[in-house]
Amino acid sequence: MAKLEFDQLLEAGVHFGHLKRKWNPAMAPYIFMERNGIHIIDLYKSIAKADEAAAALKQIARSGKKILFVATKKQAKEVVADLALSINMPYVIERWPGGMLTNFPTIRKAVKKMSTIDKMIKDGTFDTLSKREKLQVTRQRAKLEKTLGSIQDLTRLPAALFIVDVLKENIAVKEAQRLGIPVFAMVDTNSDPSDIDFVIPANDDASKSIEVILSHLCESIKEGLEERKVEKADSTAAEAQEDGAKKDSKRTTAKKERTTKDDDDALKAAVTSKFVKDEE
Repeated sequence: MAKLEFDQLLEAGVHFGHLKRKWNPAMAPYIFMERNGIHIIDLYKSIAKADEAAAALKQIARSGKKILFVATKKQAKEVVADLALSINMPYVIERWPGGMLTNFPTIRKAVKKMSTIDKMIKDGTFDTLSKREKLQVTRQRAKLEKTLGSIQDLTRLPAALFIVDVLKENIAVKEAQRLGIPVFAMVDTNSDPSDIDFVIPANDDASKSIEVILSHLCESIKEGLEERKVEKADSTAAEAQEDGAKKDSKRTTAKKERTTKDDDDALKAAVTSKFVKDEE
């Protein structure tokens, strides 16, 4: 797993917090100093926490579970979408749909509605609709795609959430808490880290800062996915070898049984022949 470098974070502006008057006292352990009325984040703690989060996310990915990325702020949308897609993970970059986690079956129904519309278009049913109905269906499909298209492959609740700006995504945090889903997050100096399982103290307002931290985490997730593939391949090979050994064992047993039967038949034939000769 690649390591984050201090200079790399410094260049990306990860250390810049909010104005002192906007700070949350719970973030005090992660603040290095104050300069010109702005809090400066301790980058050594950012590195340690990012590495801790990366190791945990790697294990989740290795187990084959999904991680949901959430970032609806303008600076993070594009970065999160690109990196989440690169590792084939679901993400939310538009408005957080209320009940996304706590009312997951309803969200799944809405996602299935998209699939139904797609099926209508493929089988020609869509062409039989009136012009007005077509327009309504098209608009509905576009709306669903915008809000839920990125979670179309999420068939069950995610194993973890990664959030950029817990203050903005407080509803997502609360839903995850309620369901016991661990939350990984970039937490700035104006936020409360108390409800976050894996806190990464960092500037969550700059796209470069978000990209550096998220790239590091996604690299670890990718490693976890690759290790899972290798493990599955090894497991399949071992099963095939075991099946081959079982078949060989069965063939050997069958051969022994045939040999034993042939020997028994030969012995019986010899005894019968001797018995016939003695009678003569």
